[in-house]
Amino acid sequence: MATTDEELNQLEKDLRQLKIEYEMYFGGGRPRPPVDTQWRIEQFIKRYSERGANMNFGQRFRFNNLSQSYSKCQEVYRKRIKQKEEGFVQRHYGAAARAIEAERARSKPPETESHATAGAAAGRKQSGEYVMACSDPAQESEKIKELYAALVQAKQQAGEKTDQLTMDNFQEFVRLKTQQLKQQKSAAQVEYSVSIENGQVKLKARVKS
Repeated sequence: MATTDEELNQLEKDLRQLKIEYEMYFGGGRPRPPVDTQWRIEQFIKRYSERGANMNFGQRFRFNNLSQSYSKCQEVYRKRIKQKEEGFVQRHYGAAARAIEAERARSKPPETESHATAGAAAGRKQSGEYVMACSDPAQESEKIKELYAALVQAKQQAGEKTDQLTMDNFQEFVRLKTQQLKQQKSAAQVEYSVSIENGQVKLKARVKS
């Protein structure tokens, strides 16, 4: 049986997952809101609200913070769902989709951007792939979240399963891969790309000087 701390860790993971799934829904990457994840979180909060006396001070403090975070997120999501239903849709989930929308708006292919310009943005969409460069994943969590969202969306478009893909595992993979390539190649940055080739999703990593 899981301990209280372990279940609080799971609640925190579910909250991060819920945010990603909602952003994908609002960005067009999911056909429906993430009701399953939301229901799981609400059941956990209800259960622990009824047994708060069994938690120590630190656990109660953490639980209250997570509950407040969920309430604030739900307030934002309700407003965005209302906007979506009324036809006012902001089709984006961070810098990844902003780049996609900009790409669609252009009538001809963009000029090749410099490494400096590319590095200033979290990621970019070019030639059917999403590209992102990072040097320290531990300090660039937003970039990793956007890369993860682009990967999940690509897999869904390609009809590939995503149930075994989690944000925590992906963050750890990117951290280790970046560290490995930087050490092997004496590089300052590692560039990741997500693309669909011959109907299959490809996640590639290469060093940047």
